[in-house]
Amino acid sequence: MARGARHPRRPPTLILVALLTISVVLLVLLALGAFSLPAISKDGRVAEVRRSVREARDELQETGEQWTEVLSWEPRAFLYHNFLSKEECKYLIDLAKPYMKKSTVVDSTTGRSTDSRVRTSSGMFLRRGQDKIIRAIEKRIADFTFIPVEHGEGLQVLHYEVGQKYEPHYDYFVDEFNTRNGGQRLATLLMYLSDVEEGGETVFPSAKVFSSSLRRYTELSECGKKGLSIKPKMGDALLFWSMRPDATLDPSSLHG
Repeated sequence: MARGARHPRRPPTLILVALLTISVVLLVLLALGAFSLPAISKDGRVAEVRRSVREARDELQETGEQWTEVLSWEPRAFLYHNFLSKEECKYLIDLAKPYMKKSTVVDSTTGRSTDSRVRTSSGMFLRRGQDKIIRAIEKRIADFTFIPVEHGEGLQVLHYEVGQKYEPHYDYFVDEFNTRNGGQRLATLLMYLSDVEEGGETVFPSAKVFSSSLRRYTELSECGKKGLSIKPKMGDALLFWSMRPDATLDPSSLHG
């Protein structure tokens, strides 16, 4: 969803899914389920996830090898490698391109969308269940996050030109308007639709990271060296949680 102040040589494109829920009980159950990652669990749920992935691939060509990388527990962040196929990435870009407009932010007082200099990208929303391919992707997201499709917002496609940014921010709401009309945002899934030569990282400046999750320092932009950084790779998907399992907001989910 978000990018810090950085200067990619090629414009990265990504897609945002902001996942919502109203029930605190459901939140706790889902959060606990997030620790049973599809890559390592052996129960029947994993078989269902894998079957869903295979069925989705029938729509388009196969992706590369899929595997899950644990990036951080504060915030809880996981990287699903090769979550989308190259064909799916291209399909989403082509579908969204004619409808891109300047991105907005949520006004914390009114809960309405407004222009802001802290976010300079362009974007658009796809309707939930818009077509067969979108429905397959939404089903895959639900399987990997353990959050039902009906608790998610429509897919949002974002595009960043060279020099564009989204300053560090939280995805959870702090206004009553949004929490009353849809519930709090639990988590966000970013699906990267293109590669970049330099920059374009998603950065969590307050994250507590494992040494194994640190990228090569020399491969990062100056902005990317300021915390946990995820470099865009076509087809990868980043899942991070904005709320803790106890239903409290997680300030370590600050990102840009």
